[in-house]
Amino acid sequence: MRPTAKFSISFGLVTIPVAAYNATDTSASVSFVRIHTADGGRVRNQPVCSLEGVEVSPDEIGRGYRPHDADVVVPLSDEDLDALPLPTAKTLTILAFVAGGDIDPLQMGKGYYLATDSPAAAKPYVLLREAMERHERVGLGKIALHGRETLAMIRPMGDALVMQVLLWPHQIRPMDGVLPEREVEVHPNEVAAAETLMDSFGELSEEDLHDHYREALDELVSAKLAHREPEFDTGEEQPSGGQVMDLMAALQDSVRAAKRSRGEDEGDEGRAAAKRPAKKAAAKTSTGSGTKTGTKSGAKSGTKTASGAATKSAAKKSTAAQSATKKTAAKTTAKKKTAGRGSRRAG
Repeated sequence: MRPTAKFSISFGLVTIPVAAYNATDTSASVSFVRIHTADGGRVRNQPVCSLEGVEVSPDEIGRGYRPHDADVVVPLSDEDLDALPLPTAKTLTILAFVAGGDIDPLQMGKGYYLATDSPAAAKPYVLLREAMERHERVGLGKIALHGRETLAMIRPMGDALVMQVLLWPHQIRPMDGVLPEREVEVHPNEVAAAETLMDSFGELSEEDLHDHYREALDELVSAKLAHREPEFDTGEEQPSGGQVMDLMAALQDSVRAAKRSRGEDEGDEGRAAAKRPAKKAAAKTSTGSGTKTGTKSGAKSGTKTASGAATKSAAKKSTAAQSATKKTAAKTTAKKKTAGRGSRRAG
């Protein structure tokens, strides 16, 4: 991989020579060529001189600049551009360190990997990377790339430094005509339902990051070359977009659809919901159970107490009966003895 540019990062009085490599590969994206629909011939962009109407060869093409306040093009040579007093032409001077979240993603452009361009650059390179990583900051500066000065952001990424080209603030268009024309009121329960839907999406998978369009396009082209019908893997049918009449119903249906797409049983949600009040019910049951248990325990205790009292009463009655029996038997014996003595005297 060849570097697209070489320059130095100026970090205070520290200079770090680096080489920039393209971090993205645009050739892997889907691209079409223009053709003549009548015969399929290629339609090419040919450089033609607007004054002479003839095709111009590449070695005859130069650069020119048209000022905003004039309808004229001023020719500029490479020598003219090299003579510009631009300190950013060969050096990226870091102007400030800010939190990464302060950078508007709309400003972010092409990314470059930065590699050290000399053995002496290794230590300050690692020092800058470690300092930004620990301080959770990114560096902002300016650099001239491909004949244009641009804002740039330096940030740590793993063991390397990455440079992200940034658009100038004036290149971000205002949001005129984008916002809804009237004020919209959103209820808290709708926001909560939307958050539940967000949570149901889960994590990204490798299949989500697959370019299905390119794959389907390759199949379509192969089928045309083989004079056959294309075989597409349609997968899960996508919901058709339409006017949302009931927002809450749409959010709830979306949550259920997201769960089904991950293979979760619809009953899981119901069981999970049933478990939540079940805990409360279990607490109530536990409280009631304790009351009932206490009642039963008290009843048993009362029964035992009553039983003990009855036993003691019966024992007392039995003892009294036995005592009465003994007294009666003693009286009977005494009468018999008296009668016997009287009988002997008479004889």
